[in-house]
Formats: sequence, structure tokens, C-alpha cells
Amino acid sequence: MCTVIRKIMIATDGSENAMNAIDCGIGLAKANGAEVKAVHVISFVNAPVMLSDMWLKTLDEQLKEEGLKATEYVVAVGKSQGVDVEPLVISAKTTRDGIIDFARENNIDLIVMGTLGRTGFSHVLLGSVAESVVRYSKKRVLVVP
Repeated sequence: MCTVIRKIMIATDGSENAMNAIDCGIGLAKANGAEVKAVHVISFVNAPVMLSDMWLKTLDEQLKEEGLKATEYVVAVGKSQGVDVEPLVISAKTTRDGIIDFARENNIDLIVMGTLGRTGFSHVLLGSVAESVVRYSKKRVLVVP
């Protein structure tokens, strides 16, 4: 059974690899008259433990700035297509948890995200955020290469 798509979350990391997902998500929103949330997740899971408070604050500010740029790009693409987009930069323990929790807490119908298409040994070691979201999310996920 296919549900009506009223709320779309476009997860973006600001990379070129997210561009196709953004275009796809905005196109789906326009076709369905859906609400769009552009979400960038800041995760400190890999931050060095030895960083001082000053460095952590500087790092946090830089990551927030990058997140704002990433989500504002989605806003601009939406505006060019006549779709309103709400930009959000959130923090979470992991990117996967941030995406999944946000989708659940905000009754998102569809998560749209890109993937780097990592293969081989690096994929085994590092995994894939998109793959992990697909595996653990109870919401529908569209992964755009």
C-alpha cells in the first residue's frame, strides 16, 4: 500500500553527491504538493576527545555554518521550483540517528537522501549513512545515487 506523500525530508550534507537527491526531492514535493524539510545533521561522534572547549566551540560554529549553507541550497532549489523549504540544522549522536529520529518525531512520509556509492573495503569499514538509514528507519527512504 502506498501512502500519500505530504511531508518530505531531504537529508543533505552539502556535497555534490546530494545534488541529485535534492532535485529529486524537490520534484516529488512539487508533484505531490508536499511540505519539505531540508535537514543537515551535525554529529560529534568522531570529534577528538582531547579538543578543548574553545576548539569544540569553533568546530561547532563551523559545522553549523556548513549546515546552513547546505540547507539554504535546498531552499534555493525549492524556490526556483515554487516549493517552500524549511531549513534545519540539528545535532545528534550519529547522522543516522539524527535523520531517523527527526523523521519519526516530525511524521515525515519520505526521507530523500543521496549516497556516495562507496564500495569495497572502505564501505565495509565505514559503512554508509544511507544504507544504515534504509536498514533502521521505519519511514520510507528514497536513496538517489
